[in-house]
Amino acid sequence: MNLIAQKGHAMEHLTSLSPLLNAARDDFRARRASRAHGKTLERELASYTTPAEQHELNAILDRAEPEAAVEIRRIISRSRAV
Repeated sequence: MNLIAQKGHAMEHLTSLSPLLNAARDDFRARRASRAHGKTLERELASYTTPAEQHELNAILDRAEPEAAVEIRRIISRSRAV
């Protein structure tokens, strides 16, 4: 009887943590997916190696939304600095 009561209390505690654990797991997955997307974008941007390709990329960025263009230019700058 005492063991059952203890197990019941532990299950209540675990159940109350479930939403928190689910949120943490979802956040972890979202961050991992975001990092993977960022790495893919870095590789794709690094493939623009010739002056003509880089000129084309700059022309595309000039027409892009300013916030997105700024972020992409930061990625390009970081990858060229390495």
